[in-house]
Amino acid sequence: MNIHEYQAKQIFAKYGVPTPKGIMVESVPAAVKAAEELGGPVWVVKAQIHAGGRGLGGGVKLAKSIEEVRTLSEEILGMTLVTHQTDAAGKLVQKLYIEDGADIKAEYYLSVVLDRKLEMPSIVASTEGGMNIEDVAENTPEKIIKVPVDPAIGFQSFHGRELAFGLGITDKTEQKNIISFASKLFKLYMENDAEMIEINPLVRTGSGEFLALDGKMGFDNSALGRHPDIEAMRDLSEEDADEVEAAKYGLSYVALDGEIGCMVNGAGLAMGTMDTINHMGGTPANFLDVGGSANAETVAKGFEIILRNPNVKAIFVNIFGGIVRCDRIANGIIEATKITDVNVPVIVRLDGTNAPEASEILKKANISNLIVGDDLADGAAKAVAAAKGN
Repeated sequence: MNIHEYQAKQIFAKYGVPTPKGIMVESVPAAVKAAEELGGPVWVVKAQIHAGGRGLGGGVKLAKSIEEVRTLSEEILGMTLVTHQTDAAGKLVQKLYIEDGADIKAEYYLSVVLDRKLEMPSIVASTEGGMNIEDVAENTPEKIIKVPVDPAIGFQSFHGRELAFGLGITDKTEQKNIISFASKLFKLYMENDAEMIEINPLVRTGSGEFLALDGKMGFDNSALGRHPDIEAMRDLSEEDADEVEAAKYGLSYVALDGEIGCMVNGAGLAMGTMDTINHMGGTPANFLDVGGSANAETVAKGFEIILRNPNVKAIFVNIFGGIVRCDRIANGIIEATKITDVNVPVIVRLDGTNAPEASEILKKANISNLIVGDDLADGAAKAVAAAKGN
């Protein structure tokens, strides 16, 4: 689950992570009032969407007067913001964050993320603040600093010194400040089951203090039950409506840009299915995991969500019957086709308990657009052929 910048800064405040003062607003008059309350003389008007690169897309602008705050708020609020982290359709700006200006002497990049290779969190930093970190990593990887932190010992002063030295911070007071900043950020990360915290830019002021000028956070959905205060920050308007609906039915759904809809049980099998489709010359239109039990209702809802994508030319159902027998799954698929109007070929491959019986059930169902796959490769090949009109 992702949250907005203004929400991230609310959490920063709880942990003593310094940020400029700011106020979230949802209208132009409220933006003007917020600017007057903050006092100025310089303000930053920031679009609030779940994506990075807002500044490059025109969603972050500097105002030097109250009237300019009004003008910029009118421009940004309600715009469709397209960045390198949104799709081509962009995201509608429904909230603004009016923030105090800062005395910026230097800009850095700082994040805490899970290093899956090392199997522990890492603090990632760079002197190239304000830039796309992906570009920095590709073009000047020597400017990326990684400090792994073993959760068993937590953040220690030597981690902080490694970070400070790596960023070229030599002033003793500034070293102390960046070490304190990173320590608080790591504590926040661990205590809230965060997946990622990113500050870009982190700025050093003229007084040697460090401020989080930006803030992005993502959290482990599976751990939200331990953090009701964070779960309450969820903004469903920023999430894919189909993904949200799928979750209500216990389905894990992610839209992709291919032509073959996929319905699979188990994340590993789903990934393998998509790889096989690609190998056979096709492109998956989605990731959809129906979980451990596939019944008529969940399969029907899966069909319905998949078919909302106009690019889908065929659906490949690839289910391993372990907890639920294949014959019951087959009957569920047949019932689902009666509940939902499925107007594209459906290729079904079932394996596991009672797979032969399931195959017979499907073949005898006499459904014109239902095709039975003998195994994974055969099913994927038939799905690719169907999507191509063969």
